[in-house]
Amino acid sequence: MNISLGKNGPVLSRLISGQWRLADWGYSVSERLRFIHDCLDVGITTFDHADIYGNYECEALFGEALARESGLRDRIQIITKCGIKVVSAQYPARRIGHYDTSREHIMLSAETSLKRLSTDRIDVLLLHRPDPLMDVAEVTEAFISLRDAGKVLFFGVSNFTPGQVELLQSALPFPLVTNQVECSVLEFEVMHDGTLDHCRKLAMRPMAWSPMGKGRLFLGDDEQTIRVRRALEEVGEDSGSASIDQVALAWILKHPSEILPVLGTGKMNRIRSAVSALELNITREQWFTVWQASKGHCVP
Repeated sequence: MNISLGKNGPVLSRLISGQWRLADWGYSVSERLRFIHDCLDVGITTFDHADIYGNYECEALFGEALARESGLRDRIQIITKCGIKVVSAQYPARRIGHYDTSREHIMLSAETSLKRLSTDRIDVLLLHRPDPLMDVAEVTEAFISLRDAGKVLFFGVSNFTPGQVELLQSALPFPLVTNQVECSVLEFEVMHDGTLDHCRKLAMRPMAWSPMGKGRLFLGDDEQTIRVRRALEEVGEDSGSASIDQVALAWILKHPSEILPVLGTGKMNRIRSAVSALELNITREQWFTVWQASKGHCVP
């Protein structure tokens, strides 16, 4: 159930609980605490955040629950992200959303996340999006300062191309441990554009955000989604009545880059279903059945 991000990287759970909609779930503090425990009970120990999630509210909601129980922090791993500034009432002087990977912003964002999350350390800090104005020297300085202070243990990126990863990695004295990218049965260009191959080359373990295609897998009525749902149902029937979400996750998990899917649900029945997908081993032919349904054509 657990997996190491690289040779000397952090050990995380293979499935990650994504908290970007935590503010929408309407959970009380005790319900949030119960949710964390329920995840731990099924083997999910890693929780994914970003400073901007829930209009800057989700980290604080999670931290409020975490602070309720002494010792709970030592049983989990926390990922968070920085580098995006969104228009918010909390920042009235901000006129447009934009990226900021300056040393000043990274340091301030990390310190703020630590306070909101009620913790003394972040296990993995990611740059949320590629910044055209990124100065690798400033990023490196911020990362080294945070690491030396013990405030961030490991670093990675999100939505970066191989070239952007190489640029940043060339300036760092330690390895980046992950690239969190969009990947699902409906959107898997990262499997073909070199992104996941590059992760394997650097011994990075990629993470997949929106592994259910941003909800399209269940609700979409476009031709691609309908084809994919039918293929997932067919594979599921041939695999012991597995559900479409389980087959969709098994499809991602089969990739040799050892992707860690980030689950976006707050419903424990769906999380338990996802955990069951770890035991579902689909065949190559089944895998390509889904690939063909998504692409709308046979392999070349």
